[in-house]
Amino acid sequence: MKKIGFILLCFLFISPISLSAQNYQMVIKGGHVIDPKNNIDELMDVAIHDGRIAKIAKNIDTTGASQIVDAKGLLVVPGLIDMHGHVFYGTRPNSYLSDGLVAVDPDSFTFRVGVTTIVDCGGPGWKNFHVFKENIIDHSKTRVLAFLNIVGEGMRGGAYEQDTSDMNAQLTGQAALKYKEHVVGFKVAHYAKRDWIPVDRAVEAGNIANMPVIIDFGGSMAFAPLRLRELFFDHLRPGDIYTHVFAELGGAREPVVDYETRKFKPFVREAQERGIIFDVGYGGASFDFRQAIPSLEAGFFPNTISTDLHKGSMNAAMKDMLNVMSTFMAMGMEIPHIIKASTWNPAKTIKREELGHLSEGAIADLALIEVRQGQFGIWDKNGYKLETDKRFECEMTIKDGVIVYSVNGRSEPVVLR
Repeated sequence: MKKIGFILLCFLFISPISLSAQNYQMVIKGGHVIDPKNNIDELMDVAIHDGRIAKIAKNIDTTGASQIVDAKGLLVVPGLIDMHGHVFYGTRPNSYLSDGLVAVDPDSFTFRVGVTTIVDCGGPGWKNFHVFKENIIDHSKTRVLAFLNIVGEGMRGGAYEQDTSDMNAQLTGQAALKYKEHVVGFKVAHYAKRDWIPVDRAVEAGNIANMPVIIDFGGSMAFAPLRLRELFFDHLRPGDIYTHVFAELGGAREPVVDYETRKFKPFVREAQERGIIFDVGYGGASFDFRQAIPSLEAGFFPNTISTDLHKGSMNAAMKDMLNVMSTFMAMGMEIPHIIKASTWNPAKTIKREELGHLSEGAIADLALIEVRQGQFGIWDKNGYKLETDKRFECEMTIKDGVIVYSVNGRSEPVVLR
């Protein structure tokens, strides 16, 4: 009995030490954690082990930790999710954003701005998704997902995207189910006729696969554009997505802010309340301050922030995910809401709720971001400019518990893989 009592006494003394001094893979110290899913917005430490979030708490003991990251002065947030990019790059002529020359390599433009997951928005169709998987998904360190184009040829541009005979809901839906690990929904884009055929077929595919559709609406000056109210209330389902929400394209697309009165249209908010998801999809010509500022002033905010990344947009006003987020900060959107629209909201929208948050046991994707102070100018496609005194910059990106990008080597030891 004395021996058993001695063992129990030793256990009582030893166990608190073992609980407080874990052999974590990594501990991120002293950062301002913003995790919208879990309503965390304060100074906290984050411990990572085996590629997962092991613990979030104040003053985590680093004894035995393999790597320590100094996050003082930085935001520590879930890895950013860019829900609208174009990364089906290739060399095929006349292929635009479907295995063509206008898309970009994901790893070259994601980690450096805190993005750990990017969704190609309609580049591949059911006919060439296998090429996208073999050439891009399977060779990227970035987590690459996709909205499958309702056009079987994908986003090849021109006549390909007007061919309703190549918009097969059954084959598209079946392909999504075959590749459900990678496909998150369906895309309609660049259709320049005055009917609802591609939208309705994309929704049909969405019903087959139980996935959302994302709509890039309109594209012709030859006739009055189809009405947004009809799109939102008669054709789309709650959970479906309207991208390029702040575009101003003259007569090619109905805007959310009236051209003449410059007032936000109330039915757009009603559609959001119904469950329609409104996505930024900034792009090369799909964001205009004349649409965005009145919308935000009316209390309407996008559900998701995304880039529409491609070679044209990245070298124009859009630039990258953090610049788009900085644009909304300059317009007065609160930082926690910006982070939510760039992490947890897109994760829910694409039904990948294992992403976009820092719950214990979650995949350890994180971005360490500095809110840099200074004098900056943020401008749109027309050259309209906002002056701002702060912008987001990426200090470090962690994917699956491993540092994949670091500017100043804030980890000890400094190790990249």
